[in-house]
Amino acid sequence: MLTIFACPKPFLGLFNIIQRNAIQSWRRLGPEVEVILMGNDEGTSEVAKEFGIHHIPDVVRNQFGTPLIRSLFDQAQEKARYDRLCFVNADIILMSNFIQATKRVVVEMPQSLMVGRRWNLDLKEPVDFNANWEEWLLTEVAYRGKLYYHFAIDYFVYPKGIWGEIPPFAIGRPGWDNWILYQAYSQKMPIIDLTKMTTVVHQNHDYSHHPQGWAGAMKGEESKRNLKLASAVAQVYSLLDAQYQLTRTGVKRRVTPYYSPFYLYRHLVVLSESYPFLKPLVHLIKVTGNRFFSHQ
Repeated sequence: MLTIFACPKPFLGLFNIIQRNAIQSWRRLGPEVEVILMGNDEGTSEVAKEFGIHHIPDVVRNQFGTPLIRSLFDQAQEKARYDRLCFVNADIILMSNFIQATKRVVVEMPQSLMVGRRWNLDLKEPVDFNANWEEWLLTEVAYRGKLYYHFAIDYFVYPKGIWGEIPPFAIGRPGWDNWILYQAYSQKMPIIDLTKMTTVVHQNHDYSHHPQGWAGAMKGEESKRNLKLASAVAQVYSLLDAQYQLTRTGVKRRVTPYYSPFYLYRHLVVLSESYPFLKPLVHLIKVTGNRFFSHQ
């Protein structure tokens, strides 16, 4: 039914714990779910063998050694057992409501892109998957979790063969996930927000995996390249662009007023491409935008 693929960071320190938590949660989604780990960073081969899941070691990397999204998506499509794929970041825990939601959308709107918001949670210990782990985790999220904003996209569920040629984006750097939404929107593919019917958990972490920390990962040369490849307009696309949402009664059309702050900002970005004097205003809104858009 579904092939999940991910490209983990080295299995060191906290990342060893949170990535193992994530992978074990995927393996418990049922017999119709295949899991593929990609890349050859430290521990990936060993973890794939330990959990009995597929491993694709050879991925194309840029000059900095960072895997390219194009290589990950292309190879996953070629090797996947199923016609529906799910890219997910390797720090994301998925629960049974995720696969239930996915199955429901496949029945109602099979040619669609599924996305959703994540819950941020501090989780620094191994999850006990031999106990009632989902019930425990849902309680933790209810008490300590924080629903993250719309511009961070941690998973994509989609049918094979829809993307064409993906630009050489580096994974783990900004811009490429927004471009994926922009591409789907441009192709008039329905985008469905699963947030209301799923609890997708992001395990908080630092950026010690990058030599320059958060600034290096989010503001460095690779990030600048990603953002240039994505274009200013594509960067504006977010989960607010999902035209549909999954509810208890099925897939429903979602209407976002065109006078909302989100669409006004989008219009300003588009205008700034023709009228550069607007770009300082766009930048000002962008750097304060997390608070501005988080409740839209």
